[in-house]
Amino acid sequence: MKQPLPHSRQADEITRRHFIAHAARTYLGVGLMPVLGGGLSPSSQAAAETTKPADSSAEAVIFLNMSGGMSHIDTFDVKPSKKSIQGPVSAIKTNADGIQISEYLPKTAEVMDKICIIRSMSSINGAHDRGQYVLHRSYAPRGTIVHPTLGAWTMKLKGRKNKEIPGFVTVGGGAANASAGFFGVKYAGVPLGRPDEGLKDSTRADTVAEQDFDRRLQLADALNQEFHRQHRNVETEAYDELYKEAVRLMRSEDLVAFDISKEPQQSRQAYGNNAFGQGCLLARRLVEHGVRYVEVNLGGWDTHYDNFTAVEARCQVLDRAYATLLLELEAKGLLDSTIVALSTEFGRSPEIVAEHNSGRDHHPTAFSSLLAGGGIKGGIVHGQTDSKGARVKKDKVGIEDFNATIAHALGMDTSAVLLSPSGRPFQVAHKGKPVKAILS
Repeated sequence: MKQPLPHSRQADEITRRHFIAHAARTYLGVGLMPVLGGGLSPSSQAAAETTKPADSSAEAVIFLNMSGGMSHIDTFDVKPSKKSIQGPVSAIKTNADGIQISEYLPKTAEVMDKICIIRSMSSINGAHDRGQYVLHRSYAPRGTIVHPTLGAWTMKLKGRKNKEIPGFVTVGGGAANASAGFFGVKYAGVPLGRPDEGLKDSTRADTVAEQDFDRRLQLADALNQEFHRQHRNVETEAYDELYKEAVRLMRSEDLVAFDISKEPQQSRQAYGNNAFGQGCLLARRLVEHGVRYVEVNLGGWDTHYDNFTAVEARCQVLDRAYATLLLELEAKGLLDSTIVALSTEFGRSPEIVAEHNSGRDHHPTAFSSLLAGGGIKGGIVHGQTDSKGARVKKDKVGIEDFNATIAHALGMDTSAVLLSPSGRPFQVAHKGKPVKAILS
């Protein structure tokens, strides 16, 4: 059985990846980093493909990652009758009958008819890194394997819609969220640090003329063919494909999708003048151009101290961008085919910690997540917590179930088993079951 790479070898893979990317930029005048995504895995291809997915109206996903542990009680699972739990936050009505949310989210309240709140989320992971790993991959971290993210599973099982540009993009949050794990670099996402920087290293360098560029490509092709004849393996072939893909990308008219400066100023302002708001705008543009899976990160939810001030500030950023995203997707006829998911790794404690200036601690046993768009019923609440928001009282949903619901709505077969290079079986959302009650 093939053994996974030790940590020292994994470091060598990263070094080799950066060397090849630098060489491409130097000699060809084109960067590979946008195409390389989150990094090489020890093996670049799983051993089996999935069965044919079910029919579905959803074609794309925008995943909004509330990293840090968003307080459910101060956002989407308000407890107005329990002032000792709720604190100073008031509940407000929404445009969906009988649903109340936090006063910090007035714009979201106006589009609640498009949203399903899952108030019965639950996890066993109360640490940030581990919780984020499970949120993205559905499996607990192991020292012997790196699991693919949900975006990588989407690339593996659904493929690209637009062959000219990357099909999986993350905005903020780091390269780990774009990892393809044991699927390999072919299915990795493109991690963007900022939404206003466009796709870096995706154009021919000004110092390299078109004629020289073509000549160097021909030379590189000749060298590659000779190398492949002598050293045939999956990873060298993957790098060869990356060069070709980088060239296609730099010549694609759809690169404009990454340039949010093309948007009217009024639209940019509607999302909010911040990285998350502009990231949501970029996500909408990318989906318009056929990108299959986009994640946008909003951190800062780790509110051990001064919870109410911090949550209000985070909600001001979230509220404006989230509501605008749903409205613009709907106006452009994209909401029915785009799943907009919003989740966090865990919630915050019902107890308000006075010595932490009214903070809330980690609380994985109960929290809230949202789904809207393609194949999801709007204007409903699924599940229920107890009167304190401490435990799930009805219809518990695990993170694996949440991810399975997204996959099912996309038409992926959640029961299909793929084998890792070492022969171990894996499914898109581990053992998660789609929450059929919220699917239209």
